[in-house]
Amino acid sequence: MANLLPLTDYATVQTWLDGLRQHWGGDPERDDPERLDILEAFCRFAEKDPDTIIEECVLMRDGEKRIRVKGRRRYADLIVQFQSQVEGSRIKRAKWGNTVRSFLIHNGILLQAGMQA
Repeated sequence: MANLLPLTDYATVQTWLDGLRQHWGGDPERDDPERLDILEAFCRFAEKDPDTIIEECVLMRDGEKRIRVKGRRRYADLIVQFQSQVEGSRIKRAKWGNTVRSFLIHNGILLQAGMQA
């Protein structure tokens, strides 16, 4: 995916970073700069930009935001695949998967580690 903008240009990434600031305090970009690199690697793996990932998981119905089960399931499965290809320890693989899950969760897409279809 060659045409990915800098991640902080995406509204969903700003939502995520703002949520991390509110929840944990501090500056998420400074405190764990690897977060954005992990999300970028996932976007390239999924061949989607961050905003598109969230759009594919959300459906607006009757003016209300609803979760698209199919989209959520697809990304839950992709996260499992993504983290399984990360080289290194089991802890590192879990961190990479949980970082992407955090992005989804802060954008209203609830997932659990190891969520299966």
